[in-house]
Amino acid sequence: MGQFSRILKALVADGRWHRYLALAIAFAIGCALLSWWQFSRRADTAEANALITANASAGPVPLDDLLPSRTAYRASLQWRTVEVRGQYLTDDQLLVRNRVDPNGNPGFEVLTPFRLEDGDVFVLDRGWVSIGTKQDRPDLVPAPPTGTVTVLARLQADEGPLPGRTAPTGEIPSIDLKQVAHDVGAPTYTGAYGQVRSESPAVATTPERIEPQPADTGVDEGTHLSYAIQWIIFALLGFVALGWSIRRDLLDAGDEVVTAAEERAVARRARRAPSDEAVEDELTDAR
Repeated sequence: MGQFSRILKALVADGRWHRYLALAIAFAIGCALLSWWQFSRRADTAEANALITANASAGPVPLDDLLPSRTAYRASLQWRTVEVRGQYLTDDQLLVRNRVDPNGNPGFEVLTPFRLEDGDVFVLDRGWVSIGTKQDRPDLVPAPPTGTVTVLARLQADEGPLPGRTAPTGEIPSIDLKQVAHDVGAPTYTGAYGQVRSESPAVATTPERIEPQPADTGVDEGTHLSYAIQWIIFALLGFVALGWSIRRDLLDAGDEVVTAAEERAVARRARRAPSDEAVEDELTDAR
């Protein structure tokens, strides 16, 4: 504690160190704010993951229960399962470009409008298909069931257009429900679409179903926690660096307390260091 008190005394008495203390405090405040931001993002991510888990496991309900109008949707409904009944409009089917599966493989999502029994259209994403073996387009897009079909689907928000992006005929750069509604030419839900979970009657081959993943909410919360702790450590290191600098200054000035402490530390290191004979013995044994 002797040299610590000497460092504090020098910090208070010597005006040279006041501005460095101010810098250390400002740096610590900045680190604290960044740490708080990371903790806040971690809490938001954990909340979003909990919402995904709760919504994905909730039972199916009729579409009208969650979307009372064609434009209705709120973020808290993401991944809720709805039940719809009607017929697929396969002539209006589209492929959504630049989509990857959970393993990062490139492909498309199959977007098929679905005419409900009341005449409105609800857009369904039937799943993911890979690019072809010899061309960009898929080798095969599995056909949906024909006739009247009952579908369970998870709600997702309209993605809107991608400005400046175009796509060949039969493809679309994003899930832009207003564009789909324009192409279908019928009253269409534009607030949300559904990612298909199941179809009844079922077909033998379907696109790969899209399942909710923790990554859908952003960066994994463990990353936020480690970053938050790192910022706290950086804040402490600022004061450690200030104390080390003052101690070096006291050593250079010949302060008796700090110098004596340094000499004791050097002596302890010397006692712990192996002797020349021990080093020679280790080298001999290694041979």
